[in-house]
Amino acid sequence: MAERDNRRGRGRDRDETPEFADRLVAINRVSKTVKGGKRFGFAALVVVGDQKGRVGFGKGKAKEVPEAIRKATEQAKRQMIRVQLREGRTLHHDIEGRHGAGKVIMRTAPEGTGIIAGGPMRAVFEMLGIKDVVSKSVGSQNPYNMIRATMNGLTKEQSPRSVAQRRGKKVADILPKRDEAPAAASEAAEA
Repeated sequence: MAERDNRRGRGRDRDETPEFADRLVAINRVSKTVKGGKRFGFAALVVVGDQKGRVGFGKGKAKEVPEAIRKATEQAKRQMIRVQLREGRTLHHDIEGRHGAGKVIMRTAPEGTGIIAGGPMRAVFEMLGIKDVVSKSVGSQNPYNMIRATMNGLTKEQSPRSVAQRRGKKVADILPKRDEAPAAASEAAEA
């Protein structure tokens, strides 16, 4: 028996990639009513990410908490998505995400703002590697729906490079010129 556990442990070490960080978002005690009474188990919600633009979430159910967390972590690693970040710290543009009654609003933020987000959304942003974002959850406070709405919004995010490529233009043609705005403001002030 010990030998079998050892083999499992070694295989897990090989498959396990240390570059992923995980965050436990919620644990619920769930019950199933059977003929003899109630059977209790646990449901876990986990967010996994590499903190460099990849994130995923998973849920797992088992009779014991560690097993539920393990199942949720494995599912999260299988369902990871890649999100393009601006300067590696924030979103490219403001996004809305929806799932069921949950609606989340995520806005890009200047450097030094930090992560302004509640519970489950904060876990997603930290695992994603976002350092500056302002977000608001409207509607459902259910952590499952909030995370799904956040992931829905993040899949809609587009970088200027991907938009330029799709439209057959250069990135400089799509982005507003940075020098024009101050020049226009100074001309208006002089007039």
